[in-house]
Amino acid sequence: MCGIVGYIGVNDTKEILLKGLEKLEYRGYDSAGIAVMNANGVHVFKEKGRIADLREIVALDVMANIGIGHTRWATHGVPSRTNSHPHQSSSKRFTLVHNGVIENYDLLKREYLADVTFVSETDTEVIVQMIEKFVYEGLDVLEAFRKTLTLLHGSYALALLDEQNSDTIFVAKNKSPLLVGLGSDFNVVASDAMAMLQVTNEYVELMDKEIVIVKKNEITIQNLDGETVTRTSYIAELDASDIEKGTYPHYMLKEIDEQPAVMRKIIQAYQNEQGELTIAPEIITAMNNADRVYIIAAGTSYHAGLVGKQFIEKMAKIPVEVHISSEFGYNMPLLSEKPLFVFISQSGETADSRAVLVNIKEMGYQSLTITNVPGSTLSREADHTLLLHAGPEIAVASTKAYTAQLAVLAILADVTAKSRNLDPGFDLIHELGLVSNAIEVLCDSKELIEHISREFLAVTRNAFFIGRGIDYYVGLEGALKLKEISYIQAEGFAGGELKHGTIALIEDGTPVIALATQESVNLSIRGNVKEVVARGANPCIISMKGLNMDEDSFVIPEVHELLTPLISVIPLQLIAYYAALHRDCDVDKPRNLAKSVTVE
Repeated sequence: MCGIVGYIGVNDTKEILLKGLEKLEYRGYDSAGIAVMNANGVHVFKEKGRIADLREIVALDVMANIGIGHTRWATHGVPSRTNSHPHQSSSKRFTLVHNGVIENYDLLKREYLADVTFVSETDTEVIVQMIEKFVYEGLDVLEAFRKTLTLLHGSYALALLDEQNSDTIFVAKNKSPLLVGLGSDFNVVASDAMAMLQVTNEYVELMDKEIVIVKKNEITIQNLDGETVTRTSYIAELDASDIEKGTYPHYMLKEIDEQPAVMRKIIQAYQNEQGELTIAPEIITAMNNADRVYIIAAGTSYHAGLVGKQFIEKMAKIPVEVHISSEFGYNMPLLSEKPLFVFISQSGETADSRAVLVNIKEMGYQSLTITNVPGSTLSREADHTLLLHAGPEIAVASTKAYTAQLAVLAILADVTAKSRNLDPGFDLIHELGLVSNAIEVLCDSKELIEHISREFLAVTRNAFFIGRGIDYYVGLEGALKLKEISYIQAEGFAGGELKHGTIALIEDGTPVIALATQESVNLSIRGNVKEVVARGANPCIISMKGLNMDEDSFVIPEVHELLTPLISVIPLQLIAYYAALHRDCDVDKPRNLAKSVTVE
């Protein structure tokens, strides 16, 4: 949930660290800090708020060529300057940044650090104080670092400065993402490659329970037993322009507009020379060997999984269950005899999903990750991976990753169906091309959608989204988008479910956004709209061309009925965007949220 950067080399590090943190601000933005080290010692600057607030307090005259930085999403202790990272040991010799959660920090505090006066409320301070304690007891820094790590229960990505080792950053990870970047006369540390793309695109992946001794001209990777590990580097295939807003006011709007291009890129990526959709044969074998598919996901990815269930069941005729990862991990249902687990995650680092993956691997079950990030934890640890090819998604509210997930799930269902000699009933390549064109049309309708957003959501405190069948799942995603960036209390419901309790909340003027893209339930959902109108609701009907009626507020282009979620979500994304904009909310960085959820 937090972001880490580090630099050791020949250049002044302050601006490199600050720029890196700006690229990681999507991971956490309630506070931030940097620590730089020179001949005069370690200099720590930290502040509650955004990186811009941190910039204002960083002393420009402090020059240093080694440093670490952190942007925080609070887990232990309220957002404050005191609780922000970096944290220091009592003597100030050691300075540490940390991403993750130490589950046994309170026990460690009582057992090892009863005589230490703590400054912050964080679990992180326990780590740095323990390192110092073990050094004072006679261990060298590396051994003290290693001993501390063996006592930690939970997740961590760590970068440590030692005032008496001015040529080294000590790094370690377990469950939380961390990379080491390689340069000429410098090396860097980052939670995400995009943070340090400004200086290098060559990175080394770190595995769980590894330590790295980072110097400006070399890195040494060790496991917790002290054994040296050799690993080749890779080139991060990111274009710097992909992670800039360009002329857009917000990343979210840019990423909404990128969706047609993403659709076309996905078609190209999964198409062979014969013009047929293709997926790695071992993945299709795993699908065909399964008697049931279990989709595990969270948030927007969970909503994509609900739609994906429809794709797989209707096209490939394989039963599918969709589960929230944080619930599945602690309340696993009775499984079928030959399950296949499909993990959907934009970042590939979702801690709740990884906890499930660890469990099912121990049980010997096959797994597939669908993610936007190659080399991510879920991708590395699952048996198989399908990539989204959506490009970096910076805004906290997911848009293009969601539609990419739907497209890849549709391709998985299509290829699996054909391998089973089943006819999906349509040419998916052709239909996804129509989807891409339809999204372009919708993205060109911003003025009308902004008007709808202002008309229905300008002064409301709550809103409801309703639909039937596959539209219900899209309504859930529309409600999530609205609530997470505009802070309007929004809920999605199956159309027929409102009258079983929730209709009591309908008052004069309550906005109810209804989706009507499925012919079999078109009249049913319109009947549900009449029920809420009779109680004073202000209805906004979004329908598909061919099913539309005079009272509808917005009509989306016609595409294959099964693929309507790929385009019906677009106006909902834009409605949420404009609602947040009209309320002066921070569109890209909504309060209390982070992009990559790396804590359970």
